[in-house]
Formats: sequence, C-alpha cells, structure tokens
Amino acid sequence: MTKTKDITTETTILNAAKSIFQRKGMDGARMQEIADEAGINKALLHYYYRSKQLLFEAVFKNAFKLLAPQLNKVLNSDDTLNDKIKNFTKNYISFTIKHPYLPNFIINELNRNPEFVQKLTSEKHFPTITKFKQQVIENIENGTIKPIKAEQLFINILALNIFPFIASPLLKGFLSINDENYKQLLEERTTEVSNFIIHAIKS
Repeated sequence: MTKTKDITTETTILNAAKSIFQRKGMDGARMQEIADEAGINKALLHYYYRSKQLLFEAVFKNAFKLLAPQLNKVLNSDDTLNDKIKNFTKNYISFTIKHPYLPNFIINELNRNPEFVQKLTSEKHFPTITKFKQQVIENIENGTIKPIKAEQLFINILALNIFPFIASPLLKGFLSINDENYKQLLEERTTEVSNFIIHAIKS
C-alpha cells in the first residue's frame, strides 16, 4: 500500500513539475510552486527530490525516454531515406512542441554537466544512425541524392529541428510574432524542414 502511494505521489510530483517547467522553464520554476501544483507541502517534495536540478533531470528523463525510442525506430526502420527524413522531423518537432524544455536542457547540461549527457547517450534506446548512414551511401551511389557525408546530413537535420526551440525568444523578436503564432510556425515546420532538406540533397 505504501509503495503504491509512493509511486502515485512521485507521479503527481513529476506531472506538476513538468507543467511548471513548461510554463516557466528551469530557471523560472520554484520548488514551492511545484509543491503547490502537486497539492503537497514543500517538505514532502524535498523528501522525493532534494533539489530542483534533480527534479528537472527526472522530468527530462521521463520525456526523453518517450522520444528516444521513437527517433531510434525511425532511423533504423526500412523506410526510404526521404520518408526517414520526413518522419524524423515530424516526430521530433511534434514531440518537442509538447516538451519545449528538452532542447535547452540538453544544451545547458552539455556545458554544465557533461556526465549526465554521457549517461543519457549510453541508455538502451538512445538513437543510432548506422542504418541511416548506409542508406545515404546507397542513395549517393545510385544517383538519387547529391554527394554528402551522412554525418553532415544528420547534423543539418538536427540543427534545423532544434534551433527554433532554443532560439525562440530571439526568433519571436525578429519575426515580431506572439507565442501562439510562433507555435503555428513550429507546427508548419514538421513538413517544411523535411521538404527543404529533401529538395536540397536531391540529385
């Protein structure tokens, strides 16, 4: 009974933290706000998570464990290279719109806490690009796409997908648009990015 209660309480905390982090980000969130959102006192919150950083990591891991298998499945599927680019982009952007804290967290942790990222990359379902690389080589050999290193192509795909999330305040300023209109632009990019890349590498 106690174990079930612990799991329920922890799930409630993680859901509350996710909600606060999405609205205010890591820096803007406060443990008291998270406790209030979860309907518990701050002491109990600290019993489960001693710091905001540990709580943020837990929320991030839960989200990433949902995303990583999706991306890994796309990259190692039997789909064509074009379909793989389309599906990777659609899955990544759609997921990140729902979990906008993911890209900034990774960037921050790469600089501040590389051990956490190393631990993340060693997990079972972390995406691999072995099959993707082979498909790129095959498509170059049969003349379907222009010569390009698979690694460079993958970096291009990631960059075009990630940048609008980590630079959203800057881009909203340049484009003079509000949050709602920016979200619409992001949703449009689920197809815009893949179409741009496919056209760029087409032979």
